[in-house]
Amino acid sequence: MAGVAALGFHIALEIAARRYGLPGPLAGEAREVVFAPKSGFLLYAGMALMMVVLTWRQRFIALGAAIGIDVVFFVVRWAADVKVAHGHPFGNGALWVMLGCAVIAVTRRTGRERVLLLKGVGLGLLLVAGRKTGDTWLLITSKTRPEVLDQYMATADHALGDPSWLLGRIVTATGPIGFNFLDIVYGQLAVAAVVVALYQLRHVAVERRFPGHHLVRTFLVIGLLGPAIYMIFPVVGPVFAYGTGAEHWSAVSLWSHTPSSEYWAVADLWPGTPPPVKAPHHMPFDEITPRNCMPSLHTAWATAIFIHSRQGPRVLRYAGTFWLIATLTATLGFGYHYGVDLIAGVVFTLTIEAALRSLDRGWDRAGIRLVAYGATVFAALLVSYRFLPWEMAKHPWLSGPLLVLTLASVVYGYVRTTGEWEPRPAPARQPEPQPELI
Repeated sequence: MAGVAALGFHIALEIAARRYGLPGPLAGEAREVVFAPKSGFLLYAGMALMMVVLTWRQRFIALGAAIGIDVVFFVVRWAADVKVAHGHPFGNGALWVMLGCAVIAVTRRTGRERVLLLKGVGLGLLLVAGRKTGDTWLLITSKTRPEVLDQYMATADHALGDPSWLLGRIVTATGPIGFNFLDIVYGQLAVAAVVVALYQLRHVAVERRFPGHHLVRTFLVIGLLGPAIYMIFPVVGPVFAYGTGAEHWSAVSLWSHTPSSEYWAVADLWPGTPPPVKAPHHMPFDEITPRNCMPSLHTAWATAIFIHSRQGPRVLRYAGTFWLIATLTATLGFGYHYGVDLIAGVVFTLTIEAALRSLDRGWDRAGIRLVAYGATVFAALLVSYRFLPWEMAKHPWLSGPLLVLTLASVVYGYVRTTGEWEPRPAPARQPEPQPELI
């Protein structure tokens, strides 16, 4: 049923994208079977997730096959003088291996082994499909929402002291070294998630089953629900609405290589001059820049990585903390988000995480109460950003601490209800026979 729903969702997005004369997720995924993929790292990360169901011998075979296929593609492109302008010179091999494992599962496996291998392939392909559907969602937001609510967000952000402007000046002062470092962290968030997910799924090949709840589930639900909020609350971000930010953001190249936001911005204020406090209004914007700020999904995903890394070894916990801090710094310092976006993103994630954990372990009164409270707080944040920004800006001494305390209340409720913030020793596991899948 889940597979049918996912396929139907893909087809719907494909049709929507075709209405605007652009390829959708299905076309993009099919294209990467032969042409240079947009993200070779993501394809190899997807293959790594798939390989959790394989034995070590099979993993080495799969990795060698993927590298060999990529070498063949590289040689053919070099011989044919094919330029890789907007993609990676590798990654096709990883996709071919995943598709090959799906064929093997259908033609050569039966029963539980077929189901397990197909689940592994599906897990890897879901990571890739999530990226493609996300690109299409961003396109739809830019085409269907001609007006944005950035003035409301910037006004509400005065309650927090305009953190995007503050961190924007700090990141700018660090020069290209600091900018490029944060850009790598920001751009490879999915790879960081795969590292944590691989730790959580490390026993799948032995136990012959997946755990009930893991990071990939949270990642996918965040990516599915988040863009729906974009449609309700379209926001482009301070670097676009208050600056000339098109040249700062590589995602704009999905549809256009022409910086356009500078012609639609209120003024060139970011990050040097915070916008003046005045009554906000809807503002028209271009049909290129995605309306993908509310909530901040990068913050949501980084928060999910942080939560799921808590049960790992010390190095993984440190890495999860670092990735969260660096992502928050990048989202604000690059001007992609307002501070109020980040608060909404954390509440959004904790609510989803609580719901998924309750779904896996059984709904109880505490779980229901936490999910209801998180959803209520998230809705209240959206309403206050839209209808009370002027009051929030006029009384920052009250609204700013109130926003922080509201966030803290959700964090406290999550920690108290789940009781899984601190690491626990893993139970002893007995190895079991590992039947060959390939």
